[in-house]
Amino acid sequence: MTPAPVIAIDGPSASGKGTVAQRVANALGFHYLNSGALYRLVALAVTRKGIAASDEAAAAAVALDLPVPRFEGDEIFFEERPVGELIATEQCSAAASHVAALPKVRQALLERQRAFRRPPGLVAEGRDMGSIVFPDAGLKVFLTASLEARADRRHKQLKEKGIAATLAGLLQDLRERDARDASRSVAPLKQSPGARVLDTTSLSAAQAAALIEGWYRGANG
Repeated sequence: MTPAPVIAIDGPSASGKGTVAQRVANALGFHYLNSGALYRLVALAVTRKGIAASDEAAAAAVALDLPVPRFEGDEIFFEERPVGELIATEQCSAAASHVAALPKVRQALLERQRAFRRPPGLVAEGRDMGSIVFPDAGLKVFLTASLEARADRRHKQLKEKGIAATLAGLLQDLRERDARDASRSVAPLKQSPGARVLDTTSLSAAQAAALIEGWYRGANG
């Protein structure tokens, strides 16, 4: 049986992957995977259990037992409770970046991510969707934007949610996160071979999504 088609969208933090991927999934009627949310949920569970983020074995055990989240529109349901705002905080995001660098945690979540692949298709976004999780994806996109544009977007997102943050602090946080994601030993953030680069610095989410949808339909029309 031919596996369901996959569109893999990778890129750095705050590049707009989530919003764009959701729009593409909705336009095509595909399922959607926010892989970053899985790492944030692991970070949340690890914190709640009082486990140190550096305790790789314990964090991996948490990842293996993690209940499957449900993505509905802009909301994420975990154990039947909405947790979108809870895992969107900068504190949880920073913890997730540390947890995601642990090889055993990434291995624990690998098959869980692949299980989201089912008909009629999947749009998966993260940092290693095209390189590690779905290397056979029919369309791979590396979504990026300038550091300043990404920090500004994150600032607006947090402000809309009533979360205090400074632009200078976000710029520094993104610099550190980019360095951490690109230099980790397992599944570092990088452009996958064959991926199409899409710089969204001057594009809206709707424009970026329309381009990706057009690429997919053009290749599969």
